[in-house]
Amino acid sequence: MGRSSTRGEGTRSRVRHGARDEAVPGVGSGAQDGRAAGSGHGRRERRSEPPEGGHRGGSRRGRRAAGKGGRRRVLRWVASVTALLILGTGGAGYLYYRHLNNNIKKEDLTLGDKKMAEHKANAAGQTPLNILIIGSDARDSEENQKLGGAKETFGATPLADVQMLLHLSADRSNISVVSMPRDTMLTMPKCTDPESGKVFPASTQLVQTNASLGRGGPGCTVAAWYELTGITIDHFMMIDFAGVVSMADAVGGVPVCVDANIHSRGRDGKGSGLKLEKGTHPVKGKQALAWLRTRYGFEDNTDLGRAKAQQQYLNSMVRELRKGTKLTDPGKLMDLADAATNALTVDNGLGTVKKLYDLAEELKKVPTERITMSTMPNVYGTGALDGRVLPKPGEAEQVFRMVREDIPLDGKASKRKTQVTKDLAAPVAEIAVAVRNGTATTGTAAAEGRASAVRDLLVDAGFTKASVDSGNIEPAARTGLLFPSAELEGDAQAVAKALGIPVSQVKKSTEVSGIVLAVGADWREGGSYPAKAGEEKTPESAKALNGADEKACMHVNPNYTW
Repeated sequence: MGRSSTRGEGTRSRVRHGARDEAVPGVGSGAQDGRAAGSGHGRRERRSEPPEGGHRGGSRRGRRAAGKGGRRRVLRWVASVTALLILGTGGAGYLYYRHLNNNIKKEDLTLGDKKMAEHKANAAGQTPLNILIIGSDARDSEENQKLGGAKETFGATPLADVQMLLHLSADRSNISVVSMPRDTMLTMPKCTDPESGKVFPASTQLVQTNASLGRGGPGCTVAAWYELTGITIDHFMMIDFAGVVSMADAVGGVPVCVDANIHSRGRDGKGSGLKLEKGTHPVKGKQALAWLRTRYGFEDNTDLGRAKAQQQYLNSMVRELRKGTKLTDPGKLMDLADAATNALTVDNGLGTVKKLYDLAEELKKVPTERITMSTMPNVYGTGALDGRVLPKPGEAEQVFRMVREDIPLDGKASKRKTQVTKDLAAPVAEIAVAVRNGTATTGTAAAEGRASAVRDLLVDAGFTKASVDSGNIEPAARTGLLFPSAELEGDAQAVAKALGIPVSQVKKSTEVSGIVLAVGADWREGGSYPAKAGEEKTPESAKALNGADEKACMHVNPNYTW
């Protein structure tokens, strides 16, 4: 089940917007649909590791005691099934340790040439954890080909058609998930395939995000996310069609809801074949895969509706598993563990059952009501980008910033205050400030003359040593003030106060030698800094969905009802 050796940067030319329309045998009428909702494997790297602290043989009493311990571990595993939040990974029984370790496939975390920044610890010394969930449409095995259809795509370069970033907060109180639509256009970073050594140069034009997987593997998808968002990614997990089906079967059914009868099959043959009556129904196996792949039939027949359906499925799966009623049978638990480890490709940092179990222990700390699913705020492109998606200026950056700064997307920790430093500021006329124009965003050029305009505001306020830094400027999602050392913190906060910039946006940085005002995409025009730009609130365009919401129901497109 290794990844196809055929790799390329773009999507198949026969398909509009990089989408494959393929049948899903055994589901509904077997009609065709666009992209995948499962994820695919890359190269396999299987390693066998001995059970930790285990031994064979021993007395009969000892074996009975070990059996009881195994059952206790199984029950503890039930308590850890929150790790199934996205992929269903987690701990496993002692007896299966070696077998399950051999199941897991591993690849490099990142293939980009940029080193990801280290996490900043909170006041308690804790750091967040970010995991990129990747779903591949690979047709690299007989089973995946049966599920994916479209024979002309067999063995073709896989696409990362599902991309979700899971953010576990530093204090382990909440989880935020951000989906990126597979039609999102962005620039690709330079990536080097570790297997062939082939170098994929950075793209000079916008490329569809799902093409990242074909540029060396999941490590390039990680690099593309970091390039766009600036979010440090600690791990990735990847799953394919067959993995989704095996996981769904092992779970035993996940309730989903539609507000009308749906049959995802159009006159042109497009659709996943999903057929459900109005209301809530449990789906598993191939039917679950069809739900996750359905585009034609949900909302506006785009990938945005499909992403919403995937989020509802995952939230529902978490709620079902936390009830503990489906997996009380140890045999079913082991089936699930076997399915999960067989389905996964992960980075080397998650490459053992022990590491996956430790992750499960961290994830289970978060209550369901503090899990928030969201979609990257976006807009449709025009002209040559018609039908494609672009990050929405300002609002996409707001979501990325909240993740970077460990701010919950559910808004329950937005009232915190940043303490004003006791360091006294120098007279404003003596404070030197370099102003940078970082207002550019993906698809939008920097606002012309913005640094000069803000410099003039500072001069008018008495900061006569303010100047314009016209060097190589990195785009900034949000306006911020950077200072290099504690003795300049008071001066930096004085600049922020003069312009109405929240003190929370004043940060210490080792990358500057003096006070730097980076004017961001949230302040492209106007005089004083806009008050609403400093709010720590998730934009409505992110369409946040709470994990405890049992009333969520997919809207069926009228053209696909019966």
